This record gives sequence, C-alpha cells and structure tokens, in this order.
Amino acid sequence: MTTPSPRTSLTTTDGPSRAPNRAMLRGVGFVDEDFSRPIVGVASLFSDITPCNSHLDRLARKACEGIRTGGGVPQIFGAPTASDGILMGHQGMRYSLVSREVIADSLEVVAGGMNHDGLLALGGCDKNMPGCLMAMARLNIPSIFVYGGSIMPGIGPDGEAVDIVSIFEAVGKYQAGSIDAKKLHKIECESCPGAGSCGGMYTANTMSSAIEAMGMSLPYDASYPAVTAAKERESLIAGQALVNLIAKNIRPRDIITRKSLENAYTLVLALGGSTNAVLHLMAIAREAEVEWTLADFDRLGAKVPHLADLKPGGQYVMFDLYKVGGTPAVLKALLDKGLLHGDCITCTGRTLAENLANVPSVYSRPQSVVLPFEKPMHDTGHIVILHGNLAPEGSVAKVAGLKTLSITGPAKVFDGEEACAAAIQARKIVPGDVVVIRGEGPVGGPGMREMLSITGALIGQGLGDQVGLITDGRFSGGSHGLVVGHVAPEAWVGGPIALLKDGDIVTIDAEKKVLSVALDDAELARRKAEWVKPPVRVARGVLAKYARCVTSASEGAITS
Repeated sequence: MTTPSPRTSLTTTDGPSRAPNRAMLRGVGFVDEDFSRPIVGVASLFSDITPCNSHLDRLARKACEGIRTGGGVPQIFGAPTASDGILMGHQGMRYSLVSREVIADSLEVVAGGMNHDGLLALGGCDKNMPGCLMAMARLNIPSIFVYGGSIMPGIGPDGEAVDIVSIFEAVGKYQAGSIDAKKLHKIECESCPGAGSCGGMYTANTMSSAIEAMGMSLPYDASYPAVTAAKERESLIAGQALVNLIAKNIRPRDIITRKSLENAYTLVLALGGSTNAVLHLMAIAREAEVEWTLADFDRLGAKVPHLADLKPGGQYVMFDLYKVGGTPAVLKALLDKGLLHGDCITCTGRTLAENLANVPSVYSRPQSVVLPFEKPMHDTGHIVILHGNLAPEGSVAKVAGLKTLSITGPAKVFDGEEACAAAIQARKIVPGDVVVIRGEGPVGGPGMREMLSITGALIGQGLGDQVGLITDGRFSGGSHGLVVGHVAPEAWVGGPIALLKDGDIVTIDAEKKVLSVALDDAELARRKAEWVKPPVRVARGVLAKYARCVTSASEGAITS
C-alpha cells in the first residue's frame, strides 16, 4: 500500500494560474471550501434503455450524498450502456462487447482528464461492470463499484418464477409447437417485472459477485436486490467509503492482485457463473498489469466445486440467494473451507477476512440454494478450458447442469448466427449434430456476439442435451447445454474453425478438456493453404476501429 499523497485534483484547481478552471467549476456550484476537498467522479450508467440501468440515477444521487457527507465533492457524469438482452439475436449484439471498451475509455477520459481524486461507478447491464473495473485499473485512483442490483423474478402463466431466459427458451418451445402464442405472450409480459439486472447467475450477477469477492465493491453489493432500501443505503455508504479510500490512498492495483483475482474466480465457480467471467477477468487483469492466463482459470476449476443451484443450470435466482444470506454468506463458507485468501485488502479499507468476521456461513441455516461441499452440483468447476486441434489457443465450455459432458458428431457449419438461427427454425438441427457458428469472433464479428437466441431455441426444441455447439463468438450467462465458445484463434484470422466443413467429425469432451476434429495435420494444412481471408465486415465506425485493435479472446479481447 502506498502512503498518502497530494490530491490529483489540485493539478486542475490549485493556484492563481488555475483561476479559469475554478471559474468553470463555480459555474456548476462549487464554493471556496470545495477546492480543499477531494473531488470524486461519479460515473452513472443510467439509461431507460434497459431495466438493468433504469434506476441508477436514484442510486447515483445517493452515492453523491454519501461523498458529500464523507467530506468529498461529487461530480456526476454519464457513460453509455448497451442492453445485451435487447441486442441479442441480431446485428446489434456486435456492439455488446465493444461497449465494454467504450465504457472503460469513457470513464478514463472524464476521470483522467478532470484529475479526479477518486472514482465511483454505478452499473447494471453485463458490460458495465468489467468496463468500469478496467477503467479503474487503468487510472489507479481510489475507486469503488456499485452494482445496480438484480431484478425480482416474474410470475409465469402457471405460477412459476420466470426471467429473461424463460422467454428466450419459450421462443424455442413455440417454434416446436409445445406452447401456443397466448402462453408465449404471457411469459414475454412477465419476464422482466421491473428495474434490475437479469435475475439468474448470468453475466451481470456473475461479474458483480466476482467484483465483490475481488474487493472492489462493498459486502452484499452483488446480492442486494435493485429495488430495495438496502441498495440505496449501500450506495450512500459507498460514497463515504470512497472518501475514506482517498484518505488512506488505497488504489485499485492495491486491491486487484493475483490473490484477489483467485478469490473472484473462486466465487464464480462456486456460484455456477457465466463463461463471460473468463473473458472479463482476463481483461481486468491485463488492465491492472497482473499476470493471468487461461491456465489460471483451469487451475482453480480443478479444486473449486460448483455449489449453487442457480439458473441457468439450476432452479433458483439471485433473490433466493439473497434470502439465505447473500454473497457474503457464500464467501464465508468458502473462506472457512480454505478456498479464499482472507488477507486481501478491500475497498472497505479492511481485509476480506475482516469484512466476513461477523457474517454467518450460508450453511449456518437450513437452505437449499447452496448445496453442501459433500454433495455439490459438480465436484469441480463448471467452466472448463478446452484445447485441441480446433482450439490451439483455447476455448471455454460451461458444464453446469449437464448429464452428458462429451459428444462426437458431424459438424453442421454456419457462417454467422443468422444462418444457424434459420436452420434451427426450419428444424434442420437433429440429435447428434455438432453445430458450428463461425465468423463471430472479436475481429470477425466484429464484436464477438453472444448466442443466447441460439441456445434458447435449441433448449426450447428439446435439443439442449442432444447436440453440441461451438463458436468463436460468446455465450450469454443465460446459455446452457454442451456449448463451447471463445474458440481461438477465430475463423476471421484463419483459425482451424475456419477450415471446418459440413460432415467433419467434431469432438467436444469437457472431461478430457478437448475440442478437436478428426482430421490429420496434413489435411488441416492443405485446407489452410486453400483458405482465403475474408474482407472486413465493417469498414467504418466503432466496430471497424475495434476490429483493428482487438486482441484474441484468449487474451481477454481487449483493445488497449
């Protein structure tokens, strides 16, 4: 930890030569005393584009109140968000992962340019969280992240709890003729009953949980529901805590370390989180200049069991976890088991173990959301890193809730998501197929689209455990089935997935950690010699800039 240092905001506000700068700040309400206080940027990703973010303006005001009462001066500013759930299934999803980089750049531009002494960011939708953490790691000024919180479950036509994945899977059921249009409409109307992020252990709740375990948000941040007084109180306390971090000069790179990244991924594994955690934690590590590779994910996956019976692989949602003690109760159980580093400093100014000292373990009460270590959902991690002649740089599979962990079958190859979606709708995918969707990687997409519409339709048609699916794109945290994403190198740069043909025999084996095609090296080399690099899909704008700058998925698909 570093010793207290002069406030960076004085670069902007101190001395006679900065009188013009101060004059501008007086125009937005600054008074003399404010220039002697820490100036804190408050990045609010509020928008009414998506329920994930529609309440963040209220939470941001509470955070500003906390900063004021803590002795700081808040400066609120906006940053863009793009709703994964709404972008899903069409070309808009190309902007999803790109938005992570734009968010990181936006926060860096404002907080870096203003020389803010600290940064508090509030986000909800999937890419908000890693984008904000990436900016914090770059800037390395005292920072706290506040998650907007999870949505409440809706009530389906038969009284069952429903969420956003329920409607994606209902589309597949409708296509298969197992539900009618009236029932489809009812599920559509009830899946998102108000403000908050998607309710299962999908990417938003996965990343908020990881960030809490990492120490960059306050205890309970990941599990407080969106529309509660508890979330508003937390936002106020976060503002006060940030001013304390500035006083102690505790910075993101003091908190984001190899040990805290291990804590973050350990909780992801225990909760059954999204494969996107691999991409985003890798990106955060890169921005914090912490050594981290795919092998680290696999190393932890070998020893951490999947414990939580949460959607999409299980039956419960984040609100159910909140009712049995929330994320701190699970962290306490993992700490007691020796699976966490308790000595990691956190944004409270205390260590993880100190934060959890008076928290009861999730096992201290009767509950069925988090299974015991002796009878887990899966003995080892549900996220598996696969290699082989189809993925020399690696790929990522999610095995939560699966009865079958391997498949060998003929490839059905599609260049792009739309071609595959049309084949599914026409009922051309049959049991035993290995579906291949390529040209959707970071460069080729551009943007590495998620495939929730595809996996939802396959599940809805009853094919979820009867087919395999591989792609150089990504999967939503709501996806499940024998699916493999992040295949690298991607097709657009000549990776082996570009060389596949219909009928090639492909093997996905999550137990042996293998993704391969039954072709010898000579045949692959022959096909590679015949392969022609496709032209760029987008020539101008943010997608084109992203495609020119982005790294491989195996490196976190970052652009900096």
